[in-house]
Amino acid sequence: MNQVKKLYRARINRVLGGVCSGMADYFVIDPTLVRVLWVIFSIMGGAGLLAYIICWIIIPEAPYGV
Repeated sequence: MNQVKKLYRARINRVLGGVCSGMADYFVIDPTLVRVLWVIFSIMGGAGLLAYIICWIIIPEAPYGV
């Protein structure tokens, strides 16, 4: 059976809004790696903070039990 993966903000293992942890769950990688990459992109281009806020608004929070 095919299961469709959905991107959610994490309810557990979150630091601020759960965006990085949710993306790490979606791509099955370490959340710390996603956080470090997000900080690097924020410092290099400056758009990382704006992108984080937009993702925080757009990506739904994970339902309970997921």
